[in-house]
Amino acid sequence: MAVLEIIALHADDAERSEAGGADRVELVGTMDDDGLSPEPRMVEKVRRRTSIRVRPMVRLRAGFGTDGGETVRLKGLISSYLDAGADGVVLGFLNYANEVDREVVGELVGDGDFPWTFHRAIDHCLDADRAWVDVRALPRVDQVLTAGSVRGVAHGLDDLLRRAKSDPGVARLIMAGGRLEPEHVPWLIRSGVRAFHVGSRARPGGSFKAYVDVPLVRSWRELIDDEVARARAASRP
Repeated sequence: MAVLEIIALHADDAERSEAGGADRVELVGTMDDDGLSPEPRMVEKVRRRTSIRVRPMVRLRAGFGTDGGETVRLKGLISSYLDAGADGVVLGFLNYANEVDREVVGELVGDGDFPWTFHRAIDHCLDADRAWVDVRALPRVDQVLTAGSVRGVAHGLDDLLRRAKSDPGVARLIMAGGRLEPEHVPWLIRSGVRAFHVGSRARPGGSFKAYVDVPLVRSWRELIDDEVARARAASRP
């Protein structure tokens, strides 16, 4: 089954995402700087009101760098999120050379047993091929949120399709997101991608000032499921 993840800013968004058929929410405290960490109590609120899977964003400032002092705080946040009922987290950090910071990320996730998503920091790496090698070497990463381009899926679609078709392991990791549009979904599914991340397109007017809309989430759910069924039928002898 394909995974549909929706960006949620609060418990109401999570509740509406679940009602529309989403599998998971990426919980953020604010969409400033493309999404920063929520307070742990927000995870608790979501957990009390829904049974949907929740992955909070672990990111405290703009950009994709961090330092030793902040790393301690980030580890504390991860622990608080898991204690509050999160099933995993979303994170990703780069070093001064715009490469995946395997040391920092490994320190943040290395001691646990939780699954996690490497977020769109990967789209900002100078050497995308090396970035994928580095991410795949990290422990327990089960999804990589990527548009294939810093400018969104419309610009990175060809790269996503190429990577997914050339390596089934990469296809299983890709969660396509970043200005994802419905017309991208059939192409991605035919290439083997089975995870999708939707933000503003799950809200009326495409605005994060509006709450997640149940019918819009349901339309994404139906589109994805229908295209998966078509791909399966086409693959049968």
